[in-house]
Amino acid sequence: MKLLAFDTSTELLSIALLPGAGRAVLTHDGAGGAQASAALIPAIEGLLARAGLQLAQLDAIAFGRGPGSFTGLRTAAAVAQGLGFGSGVPVLALDTLLAVAEDAHARSGATQVLAVLDARMGEVYAAAYRRRADGQWDTEQPPQLGKPEAIALPPGWTVAGNALALFGDRLPAGAVAALPTAAALLRLAPAAVALHPGADAAQALPLYIRDKVAQTTEERAAERARKEMNRGPAAGQPP
Repeated sequence: MKLLAFDTSTELLSIALLPGAGRAVLTHDGAGGAQASAALIPAIEGLLARAGLQLAQLDAIAFGRGPGSFTGLRTAAAVAQGLGFGSGVPVLALDTLLAVAEDAHARSGATQVLAVLDARMGEVYAAAYRRRADGQWDTEQPPQLGKPEAIALPPGWTVAGNALALFGDRLPAGAVAALPTAAALLRLAPAAVALHPGADAAQALPLYIRDKVAQTTEERAAERARKEMNRGPAAGQPP
């Protein structure tokens, strides 16, 4: 199969192209975030040119649908839809946390993975996956949002993701640094193609778990007032 995959849900822009059977995977990594919107399409065009392929020759386009950075998810979904509509190629929206589990398996051989991604505001996105003997994954716990210390890790499971550097001391032990790379999405794509051979680009939508990206002015003011109240009056000052 000829497959294109990309992910912009984290701080990394990741693109991978499988030009066909017997040919090496071509990859491109760059800065994600706000820069991804300008860099993604030129980088995809560059990989296609290196492979000598036209977009319409692809069997499918896969992208990381989330959860993750709101801006990154919107960028990936918009580009995937545009490429799909323009070429008639099926578009697959794949879970970023599942891609984290796949990347962790490639790095460490883990088959029971709790995938965690930084969700900002002191929280993480998390989901648990178990790898079957046939190489496919079963979802043991769907994607959720919560505080790192509230995430439970069953015995024998591996925790993996980009939240480790920020919350490693608050997450369970036994960790693997992993990301939702485009290479991981490529490995997941064939099974998704088999399930959804004519995936419609119109259905390629981001997966949002959080409905807000920052505290409101009132919430920040209330938080400051709460901290001041808990701190109490300074020494020598009347209560």
